[in-house]
Amino acid sequence: MASNLSIKNIPDDVLAGLRNRAARNQRSLNSEVLHILAQAAQGQAPVSLEDVLARAERTRPGLDETASQIEARLTAEQQRMAQRFDDLWSTPDDADDGGLKI
Repeated sequence: MASNLSIKNIPDDVLAGLRNRAARNQRSLNSEVLHILAQAAQGQAPVSLEDVLARAERTRPGLDETASQIEARLTAEQQRMAQRFDDLWSTPDDADDGGLKI
């Protein structure tokens, strides 16, 4: 069963190139585009769920790496703040304020 396909916003230079190609191959513009699409679709297997999951698994390490970098920065910032709090709390001061340095 044949279907119709509508392509919008084709740049002028692309359309001119397709028209030139069609003329060179002695085809109509429609026939040339159908020929190009047939070549592009040839041998394309259907996409399976396994393919999608495998691709997602390959791209996941990048996400894990980014997440671990963010987690490391947050942990470092928390440690820095905790150390600053400890330094402020435990540094003796001349005043008798329980060790809190203001």
